[in-house]
Amino acid sequence: MESYATTTLRLTEVFFSLQGETSRAGLPTVFVRLSGCPLRCRWCDTPYSFQGGETVTLAALLARVADYGVPTVCVTGGEPLAQKNCLSLLTALCNAGYSVSLETSGALDIGKVDPRVSRIVDIKPPASGEAARNRWENLAHLTPHDEIKFVLADRADYEWAREIIQVRGLARICSVLFSPVQGELPPAHLADWILADRLPVRLQVQLHKLLWGNVPGK
Repeated sequence: MESYATTTLRLTEVFFSLQGETSRAGLPTVFVRLSGCPLRCRWCDTPYSFQGGETVTLAALLARVADYGVPTVCVTGGEPLAQKNCLSLLTALCNAGYSVSLETSGALDIGKVDPRVSRIVDIKPPASGEAARNRWENLAHLTPHDEIKFVLADRADYEWAREIIQVRGLARICSVLFSPVQGELPPAHLADWILADRLPVRLQVQLHKLLWGNVPGK
């Protein structure tokens, strides 16, 4: 417990909402948003997390999570793995009995993440501006407990993702999620393409934005 009192992280916010994405969509969830990110995806909807934040101890952060009294926690960012103590946070949450997911850009090594965590790993398509940052070595670490996510802006992104799925056999590794960029790719268009190609993927829209719009902390 002493290490919990001395281990620190930079925190943007802790909030309680419904999970808006992944196979956990709709579940009441405590979100822990860590500060900082080395990427600058063109459509990022949380740029306020890039800088600043408050320094908190792991013990204090665990206490804040516990105050909400729910079993599901999502650690997100920014890019949470940009902070080395994120690994300690994830393990501590698992040890406390939470069902934990991690939302990560896919640009950093996920190999040391506690295996009890469900890792939601982005693969960045060309329109993101960060496709060169994809860390393909991460695919070897994924299990059926994890999920792969593509956020797509247009038909070119879709065709690129379709090829990646086929060439790398992603559907045999874990669930694959396709999300449309809000305001750029109509979800119905993406749905039609998935159906036409019989792709083994799950279409997801951001439930929290349908409910509350682009409100930080929702």
